[in-house]
Amino acid sequence: MKVLGRCRERIRESIRAGRVRFAVYGLGKMGLPLAAVLAQSGSYVTGVDIDPQVVSQVNDGGCPLSGEPGLAELVRRMTDAGRLRATSDGEMAAAAADVMVVLVPVLLVENKGPDLSAVTSACRTISRHLVSGDLVIIETTVPPRTTESVILPILLESGLSPGDFGLAFCPERASSGHALRDITGAYPKVVGGVDAVSREAASAIYEVINTSGVTATSDTTTAEAVKLFECIYRDVSIAFVNELALLCEELGIDSAEVIARAGEPVDDATGCPFVTLLKAGAGVGGHCIPVYPYFVTHSVDTPTEVIPAARRRNEAMPAHVVDIVRTALDHLGRRLDETRVLVVGLCFRPGVRETRNSPGLAVARRLKQWGASVSAYDSLLSPDEIRDLELVPCSAFEGLDCIVFIHDCVFVGDVVKEHAGRMRTPLLVDCCGCVDMRAAAAAGFVCRRLGNGR
Repeated sequence: MKVLGRCRERIRESIRAGRVRFAVYGLGKMGLPLAAVLAQSGSYVTGVDIDPQVVSQVNDGGCPLSGEPGLAELVRRMTDAGRLRATSDGEMAAAAADVMVVLVPVLLVENKGPDLSAVTSACRTISRHLVSGDLVIIETTVPPRTTESVILPILLESGLSPGDFGLAFCPERASSGHALRDITGAYPKVVGGVDAVSREAASAIYEVINTSGVTATSDTTTAEAVKLFECIYRDVSIAFVNELALLCEELGIDSAEVIARAGEPVDDATGCPFVTLLKAGAGVGGHCIPVYPYFVTHSVDTPTEVIPAARRRNEAMPAHVVDIVRTALDHLGRRLDETRVLVVGLCFRPGVRETRNSPGLAVARRLKQWGASVSAYDSLLSPDEIRDLELVPCSAFEGLDCIVFIHDCVFVGDVVKEHAGRMRTPLLVDCCGCVDMRAAAAAGFVCRRLGNGR
């Protein structure tokens, strides 16, 4: 059933009854969970992906993604029920669907500008089969004005007129490791349409799958900005506290103590601290926060100063960590190019099995550039996966000169208690506040902490 122009209640009833067919373009870390949730609502969903292995695995009831609680079971149940299937034929999927959702990646090119080729390719495929009453939803995070200035003209190549079909931008805002929870109601879904009819139809769809409902925006550009600005806010906030950490190192004080004390005064009216500072760290990783600031800076004419400065600060943190290691080893009479260093924490953040833009990986690679012999450990990665990153899996502590904790500190207590005597140079560098400095020093370690100048 075509949803455009229908009342919300009828759209919701039709989805639950299986009368609305969906095509989801992109079965990656957010596309597959969304497709499975839509199928669970009662819809028939075709997932489109260019990877034949992903298509085959989903059609066999398997799940190509790991680290998403409940997803494998949901995919299996939906494929067994016949409500979810996958294909590499985007043309067929578009021709059969009433609602097409685009959730393909946008990566950065060499000059840090956004590469929209996957989005525009999917939209051109959809355009060739667009008919009156169809609704196209963009969930992929895109630069501001992309929906109206880039995607709408592509869809108009169908020969239809504006208003014959619907177009909405509804950004995915799920976190890795929590996709099902976030899609189904951790917070309201942001919905923006090129017109009121598109916004109403998209809102009705997400009201079915999101228990927290929807938040409608005035237009698609506003909805695009919601996703981009919240990521930029986090990047700037992290950069700010990372810069404070560097200042604390020079001043000979501990940034963790400063941050804790600064957050103590509370506003009586709200019960919230006047100041809420994040923790300093070795950088910012993942596919969102390090990437989306460039979507804005490459898309506007207004001079931006704070956003690029924050990116530079966060991108420089892995090099600063290596400087901490190198300086500490120098004081201990060791040259970095003659030492063995273990880096702990290669995934971009704890609990998420993904290494894209990982600070830990950047630290390890920079250490190698300095000539160090580098091994690595991450509790979420197998030895073979670590080798695929061109690093040596950790096999022993004997002969090590330094352990750098980026995160993943599950065994830090055991290290402090047992391994100082096994290392050639018992140096610990703590980038996340996981090491008990006093206990480590008592055990014979020399300790350095990011943001601590003592």
